[in-house]
Parts: sequence; C-alpha cells; structure tokens
Amino acid sequence: MDSPKPLFAHRPRWLSALRGRTAVIGIPYLWLLLFFLFPFFIVLKISISEMETVQFKDLVTYKDGLLALTVKLGNYVFITEDKLYFSAYVASLKYAFWTTLLCLLIGYPFAYFMARARPTVQPALLMLVMLPFWTSFLLRVYAWKGLLSPDGWVADVLIGTGLDQLLAAGGLIPAPGKLMNTPFSLVLGMVYTYLPFMILPLFGNLAKMDLRLLEAAQDLGASSWVAFWKVTVPLSKAGIIAGSMLVFIPCVGEFVIPELLGGPETLMIGRVMWDEFFSNNDWPMASSVAVVMVLLILVPLAVFNKYQAEAQEART
Repeated sequence: MDSPKPLFAHRPRWLSALRGRTAVIGIPYLWLLLFFLFPFFIVLKISISEMETVQFKDLVTYKDGLLALTVKLGNYVFITEDKLYFSAYVASLKYAFWTTLLCLLIGYPFAYFMARARPTVQPALLMLVMLPFWTSFLLRVYAWKGLLSPDGWVADVLIGTGLDQLLAAGGLIPAPGKLMNTPFSLVLGMVYTYLPFMILPLFGNLAKMDLRLLEAAQDLGASSWVAFWKVTVPLSKAGIIAGSMLVFIPCVGEFVIPELLGGPETLMIGRVMWDEFFSNNDWPMASSVAVVMVLLILVPLAVFNKYQAEAQEART
C-alpha cells in the first residue's frame, strides 16, 4: 500500500520562491518602493504638471481620438536661470559640508575613545551619545537660541574670552557680540544636532577592529601616530563614509535649524521649498526644487554604494 503524499507535495514554484532569501530581500525593496520611489514619482509628476487654481492638469489626455502628453519643463529651466535657487543650493551644500567635516573632527576622537574604553564603561558612553534623542529636536534647537542670545551663558563665555572677535574676523558673525542668526549659529546648531549620527557608525566600526593589527604595526617599528594613520584610519573608512552620509544628506535639506538659528545670509534650499509650497502656493515649482535636491543627494549616495560594493568584493 502506497503511503499518502504530503498535502503540499506539489507546491507551486512561485510559492517556493517567496521563501527564504527572496522574501528577506524583497520586503526591504517593497518598503523602498512604496515609501520612497512611489512618493518621489508623485512629486516628479507634480513638478512637470500645469497647475490650475488648486488642481493639476493631467499629463496624458485623450480627446477626439488624439492622445496627448503635456509636460511642463519651465520650472526646471527657471531654476537654472534664477540666481536665488543656485545660491540656495550652493549654500545648502556648503553648510552641509562644513557640518559634516566638523562632526567628523569632533566625533572621531570621541568614537575612538568609546571603542577603546572598558566594556563596562561603553554602555554608559553610548547612553550619553544617545541622551539628546530623549528630548524633542525642536526644544534642543530652541535651547541653543536662548544660549546664544545676549543673555545666554554661551554668548557670555564667547564674548568674555574674546572668541567673538575671532569669529567676526573670520566672517562667521557680522560683528563682535552678534552670535544669533549668523552662519556660526547655524553650523553650531547643525553640528550639535547631527553629531550622534557621526559617532555611532564610527564607534560600531572601530569597536570591531582587530587590535592585533596595531600590535603588528608597532612590532614593525611604527610609532603610535603612524599606526593610527596607516592602520586605524584606513580600516575605519567605512564608518567615516557611513557617518558622513548620515550627516550630510539630512543637512542639505534642513529647514528647522536655518529657520530658528540662521539669518538672511544663511538661506538654504529647505527654506526656499517652504516658501514655494506655503507662501507662494506654487506646488509645481516647489516640487521641482525638491526633485533637484534629491538628485543632488543621490550623487554622494551612489559614491557610498560604489565604495561598499568595492569593499565587499575586496573582502570576498
């Protein structure tokens, strides 16, 4: 007597393909498709659409047997011709670059110290890094507004030590004593806000580094400083790039910090988009500005992905 066949013996091939690795990879791609790519195409559609009062014209129309595709590219042409948008893009990239650089210079020593600290101390150091996230982002930015005001103690320290004169000589503030609504206050607020995003990837990378490589370098005659530059820094390159991307990308489109701590001289693209959306009520123009900003951000992302692929090939 033949034994009965299992109930799912003839399972369809497509059902088996959904199991295992395919499902694990497919779920993140589905998430990106629904919550990134699909909304991006909606914004792209608005950017090339014609607006009538509060509605948008259809891109594809069919009338009297004629199928017509209407695409408006005037907004993108206007962006290339108007100096306001060019200046805002350049300012956004400039402030994002300096914020990323300062976060790296401050965060790398802190992450290095955390990675070399005793295992019993590392959880406390990690908690100190993540402690600002327990407070509202908006409240933290408002706190800096009070600290840098004429009655704030940070302003008193800077003025009392004469650092405000150095900042004025460097062009970061218009005059000694004027700290708010300047490039200095803007960069200070962004560095404070995004510093943990630099420290955490660096710590994760440095904590996994094999310390025997440093011992081997010292056995070969390398000093501690040479071993740091020749061994530690190259091995932490992945953490440096990851932290830089986590800081640079949101800084480019930042709106709250420039609005509260910046001034007229620190116009960034986030403020321009806000004005186009809510002041001018020009959604196609604002969407065009957003699309160009996303394309600018995709360039460093492509570089990061290329580096990750090369590093993965080198390891294999």
